[in-house]
Amino acid sequence: MTLSAFVLILTAAFIHASWNLLAKRAGGGAPFVWAAAVAGTLLFLPISIALGTFQQVNWNGQTVVFLAGSGLLQTLYFITLQRGYKVGDLSLVYPVARGTGPLLATLGAIILLGERPAPLGVVGAGLVVAGVFAISATAPRTNASRQSAILYGLLTGMFIASYTLWDKVAVSALLLPPVLYDTISVAVRASLLTPIGVRHWPEVRTLWRDHKWEIVGVGCLSEFGYILVLTALKTTPVIYVAPMREISILIGTVMGARLLAEGHLRQRLIAASAILLGVVAIAFS
Repeated sequence: MTLSAFVLILTAAFIHASWNLLAKRAGGGAPFVWAAAVAGTLLFLPISIALGTFQQVNWNGQTVVFLAGSGLLQTLYFITLQRGYKVGDLSLVYPVARGTGPLLATLGAIILLGERPAPLGVVGAGLVVAGVFAISATAPRTNASRQSAILYGLLTGMFIASYTLWDKVAVSALLLPPVLYDTISVAVRASLLTPIGVRHWPEVRTLWRDHKWEIVGVGCLSEFGYILVLTALKTTPVIYVAPMREISILIGTVMGARLLAEGHLRQRLIAASAILLGVVAIAFS
């Protein structure tokens, strides 16, 4: 992994944990995801146009399929993640999702893209799995929402792996510009969720009144952070990028325990540290 890719992914990790905190504070849900997607599109579409990215693309059927597919996969990811936040702690749902995502992405990269991890990477993957289960075990066992939160975390991880592999092909094989690619993907997400936004318009208005800065913040930060990841994916294998992104787990765990008073900081921090060690092992394998 090059130094530039490392810096891009590390910066994206801080951004990712930050917008997840904002989403959790706002309560999440599909109307919130729609509002944030609209905000992100309005913010980045002029930037994409100004950069001339539309003229850099060979517009054909394959390009359209990849743009639409990315938007669909990320829509499913956002809805599943926000649903998880409604039933469970940030410091439970977030690490489970972000822990399983790179594992599935790594397996997919090995099977589908022909990438090959070193033995140290396998050890790192084991540490990530152990850390994920350790964090899951800190949630209250008497609360029925615990199982739902873990399930949503796992489903979110599946969608993370899916769109990571999909987007890797788009930016490295099809050479689609990251800014344009993510902007169109977010616009597709906004379009797919428009019926939900219209149906829940009173809730959207209330969200905007009470959480306008969270909506704008998530719309801007989520798109900007992923553009950085796409830029790294252009030249760096998935087996390095996907695990390295999970440095955000450590950040998200501390945010959830400290800023949202979700508790279990010591246990979750130890488990998150195991995940972090696993990420480092994979990155340097």
